[in-house]
Amino acid sequence: MTFNQALIFGCGNEEYAVPVEQVVSIEKLNNITPIPHLPNYLLGFTKIRGEIIPIIDLNRILYNKESVGELCRIIVVNTDIVHFGLVVSEAKEILDFTGTDIHQVGLVNYAKTQYFTAVANLENRMITCVDPKILVNSLEGIREIIDYLEKMRQDESQLNA
Repeated sequence: MTFNQALIFGCGNEEYAVPVEQVVSIEKLNNITPIPHLPNYLLGFTKIRGEIIPIIDLNRILYNKESVGELCRIIVVNTDIVHFGLVVSEAKEILDFTGTDIHQVGLVNYAKTQYFTAVANLENRMITCVDPKILVNSLEGIREIIDYLEKMRQDESQLNA
């Protein structure tokens, strides 16, 4: 995964990045339909541009705290598995990184942080790079949810055919 150009966002007091090529859109935090008995990190589902997508709260995953505030945003991310919304404290900016800015981290060997693939070490900031595909694959219970969404899409396309 390359982080030549990345969307920078905040969670907790830290900055994180996802590759721009995987970002579909940035949305305001609204119209999420909660579903009982889902994993704690999954706020529910919302419909964006006609597609039902799961909404994941990154603050709950990283800090066991709920994302709150007017600056909270949903970053809709595309992986080859599923589109999903990543709730963050704030979407900040798009940055271009050079090869010397990005450093691989040893935390990828730690099972709970495999999705931290690198760190951008800039003059006055450090930004942790997140691989959305690894993140979504690391979440407990997500496979059943993805399978259910895929079945819903297939059923819907058969009805529309």
